[in-house]
Amino acid sequence: MARVKRAVNAHKKRRVILERAKGYRGQRSRLYRKAKEQLLHSFVYSYGDRKKKKGDFRRLWIQRINAASRANGLTYNRLIQGLKAAEVEVDRRMLAELAVSDANAFAALVKVAKDSLPADTSAPAVQAEAAPAPKAAKKAPAKKPAAKKADAEAAK
Repeated sequence: MARVKRAVNAHKKRRVILERAKGYRGQRSRLYRKAKEQLLHSFVYSYGDRKKKKGDFRRLWIQRINAASRANGLTYNRLIQGLKAAEVEVDRRMLAELAVSDANAFAALVKVAKDSLPADTSAPAVQAEAAPAPKAAKKAPAKKPAAKKADAEAAK
């Protein structure tokens, strides 16, 4: 069987790894083994952050919608509740885009949400009578100091 010389393939493999690790700090951009380990970690980080990015954008959209809806006299929660009641299917991404770029269209959506909201049921009803005050817990009687002295002398 012929002998396989790996010089060309090995150098190419190492060169590719080191090129991908350009910009890493210290030995991680210069030494093959360190660069390879760091690349593996980088792939893990990039995979996780691609998932995390979706939540980050959703939070950003919610903040923008909340700010714009409060400027129109409605909280974010009530706006979403009203839009669902009115059966308006606009996602948060588009709501945030409207809030930033087209304030008039967003105000129209807020008006639709306000009109379809039920009456405020979270307001407290008229209280019939005041609740009775809670009873205080009974304390155990404290031991008298004279009894402690008598116990100490009896122990001797």
